[in-house]
Amino acid sequence: MSWLEAIILGLVEGITEFLPVSSTGHLILTGSLLGMHGDEVDRQIIIIQGAAILAVCWEFRKKLLHTAFSLHSDAVSRKFVLNLFIASVPLAVLGLIFKDQIKAVLFKPVPVAIALVVGGLIILWAEKRKHSERIQNVDDLTPLDALKLGLFQALALIPGTSRSGATIIGGLLSGFSRRTAAEFSFFVAIPLLLAATAYEIYKARAEIATADPAPLILSCIVSFISALLATKLLLRFVSKHSFAAFAWYRIVFGGIILITAYTGLVRW
Repeated sequence: MSWLEAIILGLVEGITEFLPVSSTGHLILTGSLLGMHGDEVDRQIIIIQGAAILAVCWEFRKKLLHTAFSLHSDAVSRKFVLNLFIASVPLAVLGLIFKDQIKAVLFKPVPVAIALVVGGLIILWAEKRKHSERIQNVDDLTPLDALKLGLFQALALIPGTSRSGATIIGGLLSGFSRRTAAEFSFFVAIPLLLAATAYEIYKARAEIATADPAPLILSCIVSFISALLATKLLLRFVSKHSFAAFAWYRIVFGGIILITAYTGLVRW
């Protein structure tokens, strides 16, 4: 990566990772425009995602530290960890089984654009339904609730769907408040993306030892700062507004990609 590419990728990842607009989809599109392709780029992107997850860990450090230190004595903390594990299983298992097939077929700009538009329409539909908010706090989830959200989250294997978006919409359909749905989508990302980051660093340890680490470090710093700001803004926003604005963004952005690809204005 050049310094400019490092900054761009860090910004795109940090801003989009926790918004319901698909960070993977945006990174695929950004990589296509910048001419960045291949396993090395994919590995760098996953490491940059890890930096964004650290921003969530910092934002919710009080909750995470309380859970860690009270796990042996607090039933609520144990249930919270169990729910995170249950919600992580579907995506982890299906990802291991179908990762290569999905990457070969769907990790391209046009399928991403279609998923952006379809996902936007689903968000609008979910927002128009009457909400009965039975869950106002992440500690109120049952293991069954966690499993439902885990199954919704697994839809994010389709690039352009959005992991946070699928989890949030699953939460709305399951009777979560908007803020609780958003918060749980943040928490459930922590074990998944940190594990993925650690695995990619392990696989690339020989390359990392010989390569110039400066651009990747810069990208991670930019990702951390922008993710921290995006997380704070999203929680404030959804406390007073619906997710419709993100739906319209997805539809318009995806539509522009499809039109430019179809007309040949942009070689995606």
